[in-house]
Formats: sequence, C-alpha cells, structure tokens
Amino acid sequence: MKILVLNGSPKRDKSDTMHITRAFLEGMREAAQQDIHIIDVIDRHIEYCTGCFACKRNGGACVHDDDMRGILEEILGCDLLLFSFPLYCYGMPAPLKALLDRTMPLSSLAMRKVGDRYEHVGQADFSHLRYLMICGCGFPNSRRNFEPAVMQFRLCFPRDHTILTVPESPMFSAPEAAAVTVPRLERVRQAGRQYADSGEIDAALLAEIGSPMIPEEQYAAIVNGTVQPEA
Repeated sequence: MKILVLNGSPKRDKSDTMHITRAFLEGMREAAQQDIHIIDVIDRHIEYCTGCFACKRNGGACVHDDDMRGILEEILGCDLLLFSFPLYCYGMPAPLKALLDRTMPLSSLAMRKVGDRYEHVGQADFSHLRYLMICGCGFPNSRRNFEPAVMQFRLCFPRDHTILTVPESPMFSAPEAAAVTVPRLERVRQAGRQYADSGEIDAALLAEIGSPMIPEEQYAAIVNGTVQPEA
C-alpha cells in the first residue's frame, strides 16, 4: 500500500501524536510491506486559499505556485491518506488546515445530492483513496474535546475513513510514563496490523486506544504540578 502521511504537528518528528502514528505504521508494516512517505506540513510552502475559485474554472489549476501542486499529485497517487495531528483549539493546527483548504482544486463548483446532503463533484478521480485520522490531545479524556475535529474529518471524507483519537498524548513523550505508554502503543500496533489486513479496526480496540491511560484526576494533577508521576 502506498501511504502518504501528513504530519500536521509544528513539532515535526517530536510530535506527541507522531509516537502513535509511528506505532500504527509499524503494525501495518508487520502485516505487509508498505510504501510510506511522511510530509512535515510545517516545512512546506503552502499559501492560504483565497476563495477565488480559479481552480474550479481552470481544470484544477490553482493561482498559487507553491508546494501544494506537488502535494496534490502525491495525494492522488497514494492509496491511504493519513492525517496525523495534535488537537489545537478543538481542530487541526493551522498549517494542516491550510493544506486541507488547498485541496479545493480536486473538486468542481458543480454539486450533487448524496444521501441527505450535497457534495461537490470531483475534478479528479480519488475514488481509490482511503482516509485515516490519528489525533492526540493533552486533555485526560475524549469527551467534549475531539468531536469538532472528528466531525470535520467525516464531512470532508465521508467514505472509507477510520479515526483514532487518543487523550493524554503528551505521556508518549515522557520516558517515565513507559509503564502505561508502551502497552498502549502495542495496542496501536495491533490496530495497524488489523487495518493492513482488513481495512478495518475492531471497535473495542479503538475504544481501548481512545481511553485514558491513567485516571483522569491523576493525569490532571500531574499536568498541574500538584503531584509527582509514579515511577
């Protein structure tokens, strides 16, 4: 499988969320050989979409001559488009959102009704694509945190999408938390193996990955500096 990873974290490879993403990709590699390319979005020159709609009228040509042209080619050439990002203000970090906005050349102004909503008709064939979102956040639980980002992803990619959300993700960058992070990353690798084998992840496994690694109150106290982490 040809996999394009869009690392939306400004921290690049030091991203807390990328620990999760790398474990998932390791699991996929254990199941089968994979062709993986990671783009650190923060390092790319991507102008903001101006909403001029020139791309809708010019056969997909954007007025900006920047790195996005090559990225669009990579998107269309991959089998799996993986968005890896930390939760910023309940959504994507700005560089990744700018990239998502600039995928507008892939669709036309024409629209059609699909189910109970309307979607733009594509200017390119991306029917072969599958979509994966891996998102970590610094809060100790998933409730009332990930919902906006999850809804946006589902609306942007209504078919063939899979979503992993992981609270307490700063713990993956803390060596002293290995007692709980190592087993959790193994569960993520298991999810990667499942996905590579079947294109799906067991719902119970997804729920386990998205659950707190330590009690919420303990995690909040550690972050607040009111208790020391256990050895």
